[in-house]
Amino acid sequence: MAARPVTTTDRRGTGTTLTEEPRPQGRPGHVEEPRISARRLRKTFGKKGRERVHALDDVSLDVSPGEFVVLLGPSGCGKTTLLRSIAGLETPETGEIVISGNTVYSSSNRVNLPAERRGINMMFQSYALWPHMTVFDNVAYPLRSHKIAKSEIASRVTALLGRIGIPELADRYPSELSGGQQQRVALARALAVDPSCVMFDEPLSNVDAKVREQLRVELVEMHRRMGFSAVYVTHDQVEAMQLADRLVVMRKGEIEQEGTPEEIYRSPRTRYVADFIGQCNQIEGTVKEVSAGVVSVETDLGVIQAEVAQRPWSKGDQVVLIVRLEDLRVVDGEVTTPHERRATVRARMFAGATTEYLVEVAGGRTLRLAVDGHRKPLGEDEDITVLMAPESVRIVPAEEGQ
Repeated sequence: MAARPVTTTDRRGTGTTLTEEPRPQGRPGHVEEPRISARRLRKTFGKKGRERVHALDDVSLDVSPGEFVVLLGPSGCGKTTLLRSIAGLETPETGEIVISGNTVYSSSNRVNLPAERRGINMMFQSYALWPHMTVFDNVAYPLRSHKIAKSEIASRVTALLGRIGIPELADRYPSELSGGQQQRVALARALAVDPSCVMFDEPLSNVDAKVREQLRVELVEMHRRMGFSAVYVTHDQVEAMQLADRLVVMRKGEIEQEGTPEEIYRSPRTRYVADFIGQCNQIEGTVKEVSAGVVSVETDLGVIQAEVAQRPWSKGDQVVLIVRLEDLRVVDGEVTTPHERRATVRARMFAGATTEYLVEVAGGRTLRLAVDGHRKPLGEDEDITVLMAPESVRIVPAEEGQ
């Protein structure tokens, strides 16, 4: 089957025709090759005579057919540079990129295909809609580039606009739309040709929280039905966890940790990951004893135990205990086990499904906890007992970068 051209737009709204590769047909027992494979990419920025910044420092990434991979991290971590390198909008200094079995970049073989020949679609942070075209025509544009029959174009565009909740806007121009409506149009256009690979560069960052939440749901549903491979860049941790099949946390041009959202949230390997994904209490301490998969750590709250399965901790190691807000439990009665502490409620923050509390324990140390919103509220200055069960405590190195 021949490759088909796919049209997208860049940040300036300039039309670019990309090539959509045909999807390989799976065979029973056959392990499919990655849809996208990037190997040992390096990219630096900086002027001559100044210290150069390593935007990508020997980064490798595979994306399986139909997988939704989210690149997450703060500004400057390298996530956007990685996405743009895969898309052909940045040129790495070394490495190799293969998309749908085709080598699109190789520093050793001097291959560097332009974006329009890489078989992908892009959705940018800016809306990049054609201002002189109606909503219908913006979405229809890539279909017309495929020379799809007019009757089919009409039905496909109408169906797409219906799925994302804006069928009544078909005859309007971009200048007549709100930011959220424009973003919906851009999403429909990016997915109009049923692409095999789509790159998303912080596409929901310019819309308000409610619209962003609705668009996430729509994007999840479209991905479930269409099965395209996706690389999605964001700095929004909630968005990342809701969208990702696999989450890739980046830091200073490197991949800090990758895994399912649940793995990243529940089993962070470093303090950086624990702090960036979700909210947590961080308690510094020194390993006092290691026995039978339980590590005892001396802290300013006394000895706290954590269950461990893998890392060989040793007596004297400087560590940080990670306790998620929902894992610090309020229990009835006085302290009865070594895992419990008395605390006093100092502040309350209602958050709908949960209520967050700031509590003070012995020595003036404050901790945060979250309880089910249906529970009877705790009062300010109320004395309570909190439980830090060993199975809910994670342990990471104190030194950054380990």
